[in-house]
Amino acid sequence: MASADWGYDGKNGPDQWSKLYPIANGNNQSPIDIKTSEAKHDNSLKPISVSYNPATAKEIVNVGHSFHVVFDDSGNQSVLKGGPLSGDYRLTQFHFHWGNSNDHGSEHTVDGVKYSGELHIVHWNAAKYSSVAEAVSKADGMAIIGAFLKVGPANPNLQKVLDALNSVKTKGKRAPFTNFDPSTLLPSSRDYWTYFGSLTHPPLHESVTWFILKESITVSPEQLQQLRSILSSADGEAAVPILSNHRPTQPLKGRTVTASF
Repeated sequence: MASADWGYDGKNGPDQWSKLYPIANGNNQSPIDIKTSEAKHDNSLKPISVSYNPATAKEIVNVGHSFHVVFDDSGNQSVLKGGPLSGDYRLTQFHFHWGNSNDHGSEHTVDGVKYSGELHIVHWNAAKYSSVAEAVSKADGMAIIGAFLKVGPANPNLQKVLDALNSVKTKGKRAPFTNFDPSTLLPSSRDYWTYFGSLTHPPLHESVTWFILKESITVSPEQLQQLRSILSSADGEAAVPILSNHRPTQPLKGRTVTASF
């Protein structure tokens, strides 16, 4: 999919996506606002467990609307299990969403509260499918952990990722990024809300079991500024920093959000 046909600005931003991707108006779109008083505690929900092998970290890539840290997902070396999932979901990449100022930037919100950013750790159902490309459009294909970024002290675990951004400043750049365990980015508590939703940017497939962690992680104002410094423009083009790359919340349309706590 050419990233030129969508973005986060007015002309090709989220409110225009439905012209090219009709599913944007579907019944299971993400992100959502989590209303804590309506989330139902579910005793049967198992804890989620992540077991990530740092050796599977491969590279960091500027994808034009964000950057991805990509993992070798050819085997079950880095997996997510538990919650409502059956079988192992393999880690494929993680990325962030942020805003042009520190008072917003998360995709999900909690009782209307916006956070400064959101980490997404993306997994696919390796028990049923042979690749992320096959899994991404299937209802049980994907599982994503979301963690909110909240302004506070600098996050040392995040700094290794941010230090690598200089090597992928422009769209299409990629650089080796090895020996990293993304669970070091997660909060100590694994309490979560879970619901069925979609990818939050095109192609917007409704294929995601979401795990939104209740506890946030800290990020300093300087670190948020580093996120906004990467460019959506390619080498040789006028520099266009990615100041904002989050989709507004979508209607729940009758879905239930369950809580593990």
